Amino acid sequence: MKVFVTGATGFVGQEVLHRLHQAHHSIRILARSRNSPLVRRLQAEYRLEVQDGDVLRPESLTQAMNETQAVIHLVGIISQAAENAFENIHLRGTQNVLAAAKQAGVQHFAHMSALGTRPNAVSLYHQTKWAAEEEVRRSGLPYTIFRPSLIFGPRDQFVNLFARMSRFSPVLPVMGNGRARFQPVAVEVVAAAFTRCLTEPASVGLTLDLCGPETFSFNQILDVILQTMGRRRLLLHIPLSIARIQAAVLEWVFPKLLHQAPPLNRDQLVMLQEDNFGNSPPATELLGLPRVKFREGIQEYLARRPLRPLPASSTANRRE
Repeated sequence: MKVFVTGATGFVGQEVLHRLHQAHHSIRILARSRNSPLVRRLQAEYRLEVQDGDVLRPESLTQAMNETQAVIHLVGIISQAAENAFENIHLRGTQNVLAAAKQAGVQHFAHMSALGTRPNAVSLYHQTKWAAEEEVRRSGLPYTIFRPSLIFGPRDQFVNLFARMSRFSPVLPVMGNGRARFQPVAVEVVAAAFTRCLTEPASVGLTLDLCGPETFSFNQILDVILQTMGRRRLLLHIPLSIARIQAAVLEWVFPKLLHQAPPLNRDQLVMLQEDNFGNSPPATELLGLPRVKFREGIQEYLARRPLRPLPASSTANRRE
């Protein structure tokens, strides 16, 4: 099967490419810069085709999916700045990809959403993810929608961030009380779900949660990271009133002066206070997904290599 992938250079996208290649699918990816070192490496490693384009430029998608049977749409952001806004990337970008997929006669559209997405969501992130889901459901295309919880893996920007912080800081910051509960899921499980749904007819028309086998509070997640690193650090709880002021300042400074999305925003603060766990058995049983425990999963990559700084391109508004 020939599969078209958006967001292929991101954290999840690279794992999806690995799984697709293992399953002997041929791959075409959408890339804003086909000559970037990362795209060139992926092209050589997986012998994939590269289509120049951008989900915000419909004209670049017109012929992009010709002769492909499936689309995996992964593009998303966690913070916004300028045209890289939630509504643009999550909603308009999805609308553009859907239109091109329909024109190309794609037989399966696998869509990345997020756990916590719902029609009455408080955060703009979840609101726009819900709007994108509705576009997929109304498209007339055979689809599968996945809603992953917090995703961890060797290239993640959550576990690695706090593990790196613990190297030089005696404290780890926690916004609010840290009691919201999460169900972290391994990136290889998410990638396996996207790959396997393409050949599982029973997945068509379903919206499936992707969650790990355990539930943790935010405080407990940080405790597990510290235990894995063999370190003791104080968890410093920052009152939400102060955190909101910090986030508001960052939302102004980063886009205006640095032309980047802020590393923290008020929308993220809303989501960090909400429980984020779901119903994992339907996806696990239908697609035969592995059950990867959080402690064992992060130990795999935290213990085996030194933590290097994130590349400069790993900004909060990177499209993945």
